[in-house]
Amino acid sequence: MMDWTDRHCRVFHREITRHTWLYTEMVTTGALVYGDVERHLRYDKVEHPVALQLGGSDPVDLAKSAKLGQQWGYDEINLNCGCPSERVQKGAFGACLMSEPQLVADCVKAMRDAVSIDVTVKHRIGIDYNEEYGFVRDFVGTIADAGCTTFIVHARNAVLKGLSPKENREIPPLRYEIAYQLKREFPALEILINGGIKTDDEIALHLEHVDGVMLGREAYHNPWVMADWDRRFYGDASAPVKTRQQVLEAMVPYIAEQLRQYGQHGMKLNSVTRHMLGIMTGLPGARAFRQMLSDPKKLAGADPALLLEAAARMPVAA
Repeated sequence: MMDWTDRHCRVFHREITRHTWLYTEMVTTGALVYGDVERHLRYDKVEHPVALQLGGSDPVDLAKSAKLGQQWGYDEINLNCGCPSERVQKGAFGACLMSEPQLVADCVKAMRDAVSIDVTVKHRIGIDYNEEYGFVRDFVGTIADAGCTTFIVHARNAVLKGLSPKENREIPPLRYEIAYQLKREFPALEILINGGIKTDDEIALHLEHVDGVMLGREAYHNPWVMADWDRRFYGDASAPVKTRQQVLEAMVPYIAEQLRQYGQHGMKLNSVTRHMLGIMTGLPGARAFRQMLSDPKKLAGADPALLLEAAARMPVAA
């Protein structure tokens, strides 16, 4: 989700769901140890609960980065062992780390020693064409021995050579039963499932077998899928059921304030609105809504009210 789930995206999603955990895009340890920490870790307090996802393979750098995450107030540190991109592989982290479970265990231990918040791991069920359950079972067992108690399982293999990141999300078959089996074998661990999940009914089905469900691109492209989660999955009967219009109205003052603070540093209107193009997905007029929010001339005006103008073009109330 790099370049997708930035702080603006997360504020928008928080307007839709109060309780759902939000995760940052992956931030590399190099960006934090040697780069602009504020730029990478800045977020809005409304985002809580929010987890910082790290990419790296050096225990010392990961410990430093995790400590920074805790100092900035994040609620969880998540280590990415699932990204299959070649760019990530060149940095010796992401899915390729699954071939070095002891190194991952060392990284987890170093982070746990540095922070008091949860340290979790997101991973695939295998790498390349090794589909043996024993591979992922031994990986999880080794990391659990280092003190990790929460695993987010993307239920596909990661093919490290020959498939693009997009193909890695589509071609390797989904095998949800592997995540289910991990939960049966490690009942004391918290096992969450990820990959290809699109509807509330699918989420409910998975929750019969595992402890939690993560959505990535579906929640991004169709954010209104999250609209009833507070009530249905978190049991909050008092959670307000907002309309899309109310969410857009709530984002207008946020965008105006962000432009005031950071416009001089190059922030533009579409830095936020680009994350909101899918809010009308499935409704008549959704295409016209997206077109208006993608019109360079209208965006150049830097007027957050463009959101409401686009919504007003919808043929029915949203």
